[in-house]
Amino acid sequence: MSQERSIEEIKGIAVQVRRDIVRMVHACQSGHPGGSLGCADFLVALYFKVMKHNPQFNMDGTGEDLFFLSNGHISPVFYSVLARSGYFNVSELATFRKINSRLQGHPTTHEGLPGVRIASGSLGQGISVAIGAAQAKKLNGDDRFVFVLTGDGELDEGQIWEAALYAPGKKVDNLIWTVDYNGQQIDGSTDKVMPLGDLRAKVEAFGWQALEMNGNNMDEVVETLEKAKGMCGQGKPVCILMHTGMGYGVDFMMGSHKWHGVAPNDEQLAQALEQLHSTLEDYEIAK
Repeated sequence: MSQERSIEEIKGIAVQVRRDIVRMVHACQSGHPGGSLGCADFLVALYFKVMKHNPQFNMDGTGEDLFFLSNGHISPVFYSVLARSGYFNVSELATFRKINSRLQGHPTTHEGLPGVRIASGSLGQGISVAIGAAQAKKLNGDDRFVFVLTGDGELDEGQIWEAALYAPGKKVDNLIWTVDYNGQQIDGSTDKVMPLGDLRAKVEAFGWQALEMNGNNMDEVVETLEKAKGMCGQGKPVCILMHTGMGYGVDFMMGSHKWHGVAPNDEQLAQALEQLHSTLEDYEIAK
């Protein structure tokens, strides 16, 4: 897939993706808008600028960069980005969380949706899968990168830290792990539920190279992701602490865990769409 789009172009795409997110969640009155909105810039940067990938989907992904979504509840942003980058028809977004839809609340492989390589949503598993894929690429002489996204509340899962020990120990240096560091999880702030302390010091002590970025500044996201790619191949994996605002782009949703898994009503949808002007064509919602 060509990655020649300008930063301004992908900023516009990110606005449309946010628009898709609130429309999808509103239509079925179910889903997770908060983290999806916060991660829109990151996913758009990956799929429209940073990664080498092919929307003519092949599960092996030989010669391509791979992305794994560990915090699968933010499926609205993942589905929107996959559709907008050509993996399946944008019109299918209207089926989100509907009976017999391929776009269920958490992505699954048995639905046969192009772009989805693992079932995710059981938190804590994504890094382990990404490590396996990254090691397979090294064994196969494939020099492309593997990206994985987790939430910060997800770091409460012990499997995360087992994987975080393994990757540096085995010199899995084609792996880029990004943490959506928004400080919120379903029951409240991460500081209240399970304080993370000095997270950068923790991942560095485990043997990772660490970067930080503002995940809602597209210029900085693209620059940091490219820098992370340049740091690979040096015997250590890379971890990016991505500071985002939950609900970013919709003023009444921003910064609150209350929008982790709540759908907007009709009036709230209208307010959100006033702030997210269409930059691409909206998909139609069936009546």
